[in-house]
Amino acid sequence: MSETTTTPDGDSEPQVSTRKATRRGGGDPAARGRTTIADGVVEKIAGLAARDVLGVHAMGSGLSRTLGAVRDRVPGGSKSVTRGVKAEVGEVQTALDLEIVVDYGVSITEVARAVRENVIAAVERMTGLEVVEVNIAVSDVKLPDEEEEEPEPRIQ
Repeated sequence: MSETTTTPDGDSEPQVSTRKATRRGGGDPAARGRTTIADGVVEKIAGLAARDVLGVHAMGSGLSRTLGAVRDRVPGGSKSVTRGVKAEVGEVQTALDLEIVVDYGVSITEVARAVRENVIAAVERMTGLEVVEVNIAVSDVKLPDEEEEEPEPRIQ
């Protein structure tokens, strides 16, 4: 059985049955898919956050800093913000290991606490991952009269 509708001009038109629009997928759009975060992303965030702490002279062991200094001098090379940082990233949690060099005269326990707080805040804010642990290894102390471990440039 068809129904008709009368237009303002007096003409009759067949009435078209429309379906009620249904929402596809249902639920929160944020839950429609999966986000994965690479270990390197977390390592960069943690490396930058750790370097921001007063008393942290450098990141990584002496050998990795020396190799990094050589790599930084190569044209097109860039400073490695992940030097001295290792991350294990799961679906909702991450764990970090950091190796730092502190300035002489600072309280190592205070610097480690500040690094831990800064790294946890930055990683959790930017990634949404829960940081379950931040292990910090102090590999060296930078003395005021020590020269930097960067190699001499070959070209002057």
